Amino acid sequence: MIDMRVRLTNEFRQVTKDEMKDFYGKYSEVMNLGDFNKLTIEHLIHELNRNNIDLAVVHAEYEFGEDADLLNKHVGELVKKYSKQLMGFGTVNLNDLQPMKLVNQVQQIHALGLKGINLQPVFFNVNPLDAKLYPLYAAASQYELILSFHTGIHYSLKTPFVNNNPLFIDQIAVDFPNLSIIANHGGWPWTPEMTAVARRHSNVFIEFGGMDPKYIGVPGAGWETLITLMDNLLSNQILFGTDWPVMNHQRVINGWNKLGLKEEVIEKLFHKNAERLLIT
Repeated sequence: MIDMRVRLTNEFRQVTKDEMKDFYGKYSEVMNLGDFNKLTIEHLIHELNRNNIDLAVVHAEYEFGEDADLLNKHVGELVKKYSKQLMGFGTVNLNDLQPMKLVNQVQQIHALGLKGINLQPVFFNVNPLDAKLYPLYAAASQYELILSFHTGIHYSLKTPFVNNNPLFIDQIAVDFPNLSIIANHGGWPWTPEMTAVARRHSNVFIEFGGMDPKYIGVPGAGWETLITLMDNLLSNQILFGTDWPVMNHQRVINGWNKLGLKEEVIEKLFHKNAERLLIT
């Protein structure tokens, strides 16, 4: 089993507990996060072993005020230390869109042996179709790095999410047809748009980290279009992710197993699609 997205633990982060509480707004209320600031990389490894997760992808994911290069360095070190269990995605500085600096960061991510780039433009009020980002996308394509975008709703009250409709991925996929792109969080509440983009582009994958699958299967929750097509036409483009520690593995695994998807689709979700994307 492969978890396509877990968070870098806070021991490697550069923000305080109070800063995170202020920025994340309703996350604790909505997601019932508890106090995961004390969790360490050893907790993650224990969680992976306990739930028979063969591989997890650690993302250098941040929403404000941190040094992207330092986050990348930490992820690179963890990937080397736990090479049999962890792969990594780096990130770039979205506080200051200087195209050549972004390209240099892409080169550094590649040099660290990381597999992709985590991008969360919505938290920085950055348009993902800004021309200043296109050299980054071109460099990612050149180095065969995967792009991973936050899509859909978020619960910070610092920035709106109106521009996080996953339709923006369509334009990037048109302009970079050889670039593998992951839409994190499944794009809700724009799931029909998310489904359309993935159906149009076989290089677009949908990841569900931070989502409890039991709600995805509830009629009227807004996932109907996606849940219908992921069991057939989109079965090769879905990825298992937890966003650990936002969601624990047992909760998510149980949720998917109870959703009624075909057995072969569950296998694709849990590991086969990720193997094809990461390893082959």
